[in-house]
Amino acid sequence: MLKKDLRQAAIGALKDQDKTFKEQIDAELLARLRASESYQKAETIATYLSMGFEYNTAPLIEAALADGKQVVIPKTYPKGRMIFVAYDPDDLQKTSFGLLEPRSDKAVAKEDIDLIHVPGVVFNEEGYRIGYGAGYYDRYLEDYTGKTISLIYTCQQADFTPETHDIAVKEVLIDASRL
Repeated sequence: MLKKDLRQAAIGALKDQDKTFKEQIDAELLARLRASESYQKAETIATYLSMGFEYNTAPLIEAALADGKQVVIPKTYPKGRMIFVAYDPDDLQKTSFGLLEPRSDKAVAKEDIDLIHVPGVVFNEEGYRIGYGAGYYDRYLEDYTGKTISLIYTCQQADFTPETHDIAVKEVLIDASRL
C-alpha cells in the first residue's frame, strides 16, 4: 500500500473513533506516558497542539505543566523548517493549515529539549512513522539526541518500509485496549 493510501485509511479510522472511547484511551495513554522513565526524567517536553481526531494533547500539556515541566510547541516555516517555542496559550495564532501555533519566534535550543512527543498518522513496528507529508519532524529529528515518544491508537499501526530520510521514534506507546 502506498504512503498516501495508508495515511488516508488511518485518518479515516481516527475520525471514526467513538469520542467517549477515544477520551478513555487518551487518558490511559497519558497515564502510561507520565509513568515512563523518559517523561519522569524530562525537564522540557515538546509536544504539539492536536487536531480533534488525533491524540488529545491538551491534558498532556496541563499534566506536564502541573508536574513542573517546561512545555514547548512547534512553529513552522516554509521549506520544512521548524522550531520549538515555549507554550503560552495567550500567544497562539492560526496557520494557513488551520492549526494553532506560537506567534513568538524565540526558539528553545534543541539540546535543551529532553523529550519530544512526536505526532504521526501511521507507525510500523520499528517506530518509523508516516506523518502528514511535509517532513518537518524528520528534518528536526535528524540531529536530535534526546528521547522521542509517540502515543498511538491500534488503528495507526501498519507494515510499511521506511524511506532513507525517515527517522524512527524511539518509544511508541500503543492503545492497549484492543491488544
